[in-house]
Amino acid sequence: MATAQKTFENLPDEKRERVLSEATREFADHGYHQASVNRIVGRLGIAKGSLFKYFGNKQGLFEYLFGHAVSQFKRPLKEIRDTPSGDFFERMYMSLMAGVDFIDAHPLIYRIYLKMLFQENFPMRETFLTEVRQASTKYLRALIADGKESGQLRNDLDPEMAVFHCNAIMDRFLQSYAMPSLDGDTLSDKADRTTIETKARAVTEFIRHGLGNPS
Repeated sequence: MATAQKTFENLPDEKRERVLSEATREFADHGYHQASVNRIVGRLGIAKGSLFKYFGNKQGLFEYLFGHAVSQFKRPLKEIRDTPSGDFFERMYMSLMAGVDFIDAHPLIYRIYLKMLFQENFPMRETFLTEVRQASTKYLRALIADGKESGQLRNDLDPEMAVFHCNAIMDRFLQSYAMPSLDGDTLSDKADRTTIETKARAVTEFIRHGLGNPS
């Protein structure tokens, strides 16, 4: 981490969170190109030079914000990966619900991710999406390896194809939750928790039928 960013890390928690909150709001509302550092510092009531002191420029601010968001998303997944139960399908269910909880807690962050996903001209798009996918792949690869070793998954399972399909299913599930119009509001952030959990269980059972060891 650059020295300036280390200086930012040493700020009081409240001040640091305010900066990240306003930056997140700006990028979520306007995308990268139209995001304005002037608007961010205006809402914060600080000089533009202060923000540049920490991050160098708008790109540095966005890179820090993105890295911070990825680290927040990884934290609950690490706990799921290390859960002592070792049940692959329960872990998949917990992973889906961890994604739902992340969207609920950080809706603007997820909106930025969707802009990045669907806007081809988003700066550094390939770099950021590759980082997200590599983190997800590493996580799922570990779960699938454990599942095969414990006999929960089919013996003839191709681990890399399993990772690919689980990645696709999880990503699509969370997109549907965040953008309910994709699926006629059947999975919506306005749905009650029981409905969402039921949908996540149904997805998990679908995965079980495809990947589970019949024996």
